[in-house]
Amino acid sequence: MYMNAKSVEINFPVVCVGGSAGGLDAYIRLLRPLPADMGVAIVIVNHLRMVATLLHEILPHYTKMPVELITEKLDIQPNHVFIIPEKRDLHVLDGEFRLKPISKPRGWPDVITVFMRSLTKNWDGKLVAVIVSGFDGDGADALCGIQEVGGITIAQKPDTAGQPDMPESAIASGCIDLILSPEEIAQEIVRIAHALTMTA
Repeated sequence: MYMNAKSVEINFPVVCVGGSAGGLDAYIRLLRPLPADMGVAIVIVNHLRMVATLLHEILPHYTKMPVELITEKLDIQPNHVFIIPEKRDLHVLDGEFRLKPISKPRGWPDVITVFMRSLTKNWDGKLVAVIVSGFDGDGADALCGIQEVGGITIAQKPDTAGQPDMPESAIASGCIDLILSPEEIAQEIVRIAHALTMTA
């Protein structure tokens, strides 16, 4: 069987954290307890449509992992935090991020859903989908697909979220495995990473 040159390297877990309004608080609370050497890539998909993100400048104060704003064909690496840029849909292919013009320029964006669906098709490693504080319901439509490929789905407890719409929509999808506070989500990510290391 033909193997892509990167295939050995791209089977580590990816944690997609989707949020918007109130998300910064959740990202900080989630990242702060995480060790820097878990062997997991964290991808923060903040569903801002047109506003430039500052997360890659803010979040390095709260994690020891490198924080990078995603650029075209950037390699996905473990022990990094990656941030989606504005005005782009995010995909993954051959172990790299791919950026495309945002497919839904009006109304509520669906960048979280787009990225999660790309992960289910094009990522061989374990997937963890996390929905935190935000307006609307971006991400909810992709959660069942994450479960179908053996991934784990987590929603922030609505009463711990600055804006509970997005976690509530995720829970209403019927495809959420766990409902946790950001600190508990961090503990679960560490547990998942450790369990995968033990079975590798």
